[in-house]
Amino acid sequence: MNLWLIWLIIGGILIVAEMLTLTFYLLWFGIGALVAALIAFLLPDMFALQAIAASVTIAVLTIFTKPLTRRFRKGKGYQDAVDALVGKHGVVVEEIVPGKHGIVKIGGDTWSAVSNEQLQKGETVIVVGRGSAVLEVQKWEGVS
Repeated sequence: MNLWLIWLIIGGILIVAEMLTLTFYLLWFGIGALVAALIAFLLPDMFALQAIAASVTIAVLTIFTKPLTRRFRKGKGYQDAVDALVGKHGVVVEEIVPGKHGIVKIGGDTWSAVSNEQLQKGETVIVVGRGSAVLEVQKWEGVS
């Protein structure tokens, strides 16, 4: 298999993965791989140049788009998908002990979660906050 095709496949996989995560980080890696694929197509025996081109592309995109993405995230009407979970109800899938992560299911997704109280598997919880990738939950006493 030609190296340009491998770069192309890697780029495609990373771009599809970006569509699932919406972080912008995998997008830059995907574009870097596509640049490497182009270099590999034009100069097939220059792997070092392909890797350097991919790395430089990723670095430039990361550095120059950071202010843009920061402004986008702070823009009016933008709400992070994880922030939208605050106030939602879920079910404990893996026991949560204070100081240790457990797992909760909210809608069709599972999330790592922490709580100030011990929560058993099957208990209903409400999301009260979030960390970087961990939800803060507490036992929900209400009626659905």
